[in-house]
Amino acid sequence: MTDTEVKIGQTMPYSGPASSFAAIGRAMTAYFQKVNAEGGVNGRKINLISLDDGYSPPKAVEQTRRLIESEEVLAIVGTFGSPSNFATQKYLNAKKVPALFLGTGANRVSEPATYPWSMGWQPNNHAKGVIYAKHLLKERPNAKIAVLFQNDDFGRDHLKGLRDGLGDKAARMIVKELSYEVAEPTIDSQVLVLKASGADVLVDISTPKFAAQAIKKTAETKWDALHLLSDAAGSISSTLVPAGLENSKGVITMLFRKEPTDQTWADDPGMREYLAFMKQYMPEANPTETLHLFGYATAQTFVHVLRDCGDNLTRENLMRQATSIKDLELSIMLPGIKLNTSPTRYTPLSQEQLVQFDGTTWKSIGEVIDAEK
Repeated sequence: MTDTEVKIGQTMPYSGPASSFAAIGRAMTAYFQKVNAEGGVNGRKINLISLDDGYSPPKAVEQTRRLIESEEVLAIVGTFGSPSNFATQKYLNAKKVPALFLGTGANRVSEPATYPWSMGWQPNNHAKGVIYAKHLLKERPNAKIAVLFQNDDFGRDHLKGLRDGLGDKAARMIVKELSYEVAEPTIDSQVLVLKASGADVLVDISTPKFAAQAIKKTAETKWDALHLLSDAAGSISSTLVPAGLENSKGVITMLFRKEPTDQTWADDPGMREYLAFMKQYMPEANPTETLHLFGYATAQTFVHVLRDCGDNLTRENLMRQATSIKDLELSIMLPGIKLNTSPTRYTPLSQEQLVQFDGTTWKSIGEVIDAEK
């Protein structure tokens, strides 16, 4: 770090099985370019060093060590993926390096008592499960729920949130749970077993490839259960297009940010600002890809915290400011969604808006739901 620059780092899956998520890193890089072109933050330019980890935990460790020990970055910001973040978490906490606004919903990155230097960004996976439970208890109290979940922390945290949110009704309402491994080529057999359970709601805790398969299979077999998708699979271009837009009609997911394909936001200043940014700084990229918005908003959050640091750019002060965010409303967030942190609350976001696909875009249904209220 110098008087004119602040150096930060991250690792991203620019190659490997999760490479579609690299859009987050590209959007963050581009957003910092925009900030730098406008003069930087408190007179300093942001230098983001974004390295490929191939979605491989050993590679993430190697690259993160390089960022800390060779590049001497002030902080890690926005590193994507639970496996990568789990692999580096102990090392970064031992070194007392802030690891901020990490791209994972895993509960483990937001536990200040155990890992005081790590902080997530999006609503954690347990909170998302609770939000779906709140919706179902209100709208479908007699539902028979089948659950398809990825057999890892991502899937299990969501499922625990769903069960916790349903409380003593969980045993009655959940009629079948089945998991899948990320290495499996298809989840068709799981969908058939879940359909045979007689469930009329499918809670689908999967990533885009498997969610697309599930949507296709439920359509093929004419299983007309209400289909709730994890927001990790909420991308129209990555999930619904491969599944077939006609097949996807009626599926529900949750959002905390505005949807570029929704005409509701056509004249919204925040959306206009985002689209202008995409046109100028990422002209080759698809502006409707939700992962670009994710990176854009993550970068905005970091800029807010950096601004609050003033000239005191120590790791301790960066952490102090990151843990005192109060009612921050970002221009690309849905109305009513605010970021809040404290020294004991490392989950900036805990609210989501449920949305349903109408064949073209996501449309809001009901009110914003807060997992913590």
